[in-house]
Amino acid sequence: MARTTKTEAIVLRSLRFSEADRILHLYTANRGRIGAIAKGVRKTKSRFGARLEPLSHVELMLHEGAGELQTITGVELLRSHRASREDGYRLNVGLIGAEAMLRLFGEPEANERAFTALARFLDLLDEAPSLDGRPALDPLALGFQLKLLWLAGYLPHLTSCVECGAPDGLVGFDARAGGAVCGVHGGGALRLSAEGLAGVELLLSSPLADAHDAGLSERARRDALAVVTSSYEEHGGFRLRTLSA
Repeated sequence: MARTTKTEAIVLRSLRFSEADRILHLYTANRGRIGAIAKGVRKTKSRFGARLEPLSHVELMLHEGAGELQTITGVELLRSHRASREDGYRLNVGLIGAEAMLRLFGEPEANERAFTALARFLDLLDEAPSLDGRPALDPLALGFQLKLLWLAGYLPHLTSCVECGAPDGLVGFDARAGGAVCGVHGGGALRLSAEGLAGVELLLSSPLADAHDAGLSERARRDALAVVTSSYEEHGGFRLRTLSA
């Protein structure tokens, strides 16, 4: 039986569909990731179009029919995140976070902590500096992805060797083993600097709001990105398209 429900949601991706419609990938507060169709939003006179841009935080009325896609029948804009969308650098940082949510939390299963983390990330992004360089190396983007890995059950162990427990002499990261490795057990592992390992641990243990104040060097940020990408490949078998920008 068809029914209509209300939920908070964040727009992760928007795809053109037919002449006037769009298909949206949404992460919702009480149902996890879902797909929905917004009919007529590409028309000039659409009531919904401007409220359903990627990164928008909205409250939706959803009509659930027999198909996989639900139909959006009402939209209330809670936070537009327009400041992030209108700045090229911050937009790319936001899209990295959105794609990470799509890949790590792809099931229609509620995860309140993941939804709260995503909303917090986007709120902080609106106020974050627009830096020179690759958005993939942005401290907020790295911190958010590391926390998502944690919430998804892939928290990397970094304080001692995952193979022998040695607290010193850590030289790399083994995504399959789930953490840092020492020189004895580091054969074939991703080689990381001491400052890189310390930087990942700092991003994991600090609030997202402190990511830009962590003072991470470019080497540390590159090492953190390597930990993130190797974890995606090992545990999910994917790479984020947005990280190559």
